[in-house]
Amino acid sequence: MRLRNVKGARETIASNAYVVQNPEQWKGKWHSLFKNENPIHIEVGMGKGKFILELAKQNPDINYIGIEKYSSVLIRALEKRPELEQDNLVFIRMDAEEIKEVFGENEVAQIYLNFSDPWPKDRHAKRRLTSVQFLERYDAFLAPEGKVIFKTDNKDLFTFSLEQVEEANWKLENHTFDLHHSPYVEGNVMTEYESKFVAEGKPIHRMVISREK
Repeated sequence: MRLRNVKGARETIASNAYVVQNPEQWKGKWHSLFKNENPIHIEVGMGKGKFILELAKQNPDINYIGIEKYSSVLIRALEKRPELEQDNLVFIRMDAEEIKEVFGENEVAQIYLNFSDPWPKDRHAKRRLTSVQFLERYDAFLAPEGKVIFKTDNKDLFTFSLEQVEEANWKLENHTFDLHHSPYVEGNVMTEYESKFVAEGKPIHRMVISREK
């Protein structure tokens, strides 16, 4: 469940140094913001930020951008951000549908999609972050060797996503319907939802995809 109505969340986000305001102004220039040429990885729909904060801590030579639509959730990540000693993580509050307006061609090396909203009704299929429509958006700014890594507990969404990869003519690098009982679990960083689901014994589905050359 999403948190809602956290008093003062929008005001805090609007004035927080770790949140990039008017991110479209940095399109094609994100390396200038980070003041280095390190690869840029993004998480779309980062929730409370456990996953991306841990990645940023483990990988100081990679720049991370966490994208979250809901102020009431993003505020929780901001509360944890001062614990990170590096300057390789910033946040954006925005709807993912606008993502092409924020990143330039070949600017992002990797995209993480973790436990995204399944949008279960058929009429909302294009809103799913692994839909053909979103894969087209990612194609506009993902680097030539870039990858999208998707994890979910929702088998229907995962099956849909596999179909969308084929329809969009992307390449399925690898996938599993049970990440934590597969070779791919090595080095896996868990999100808040993932920790909960694993504790409950639910299988986690994961795929890694890239564009066909």
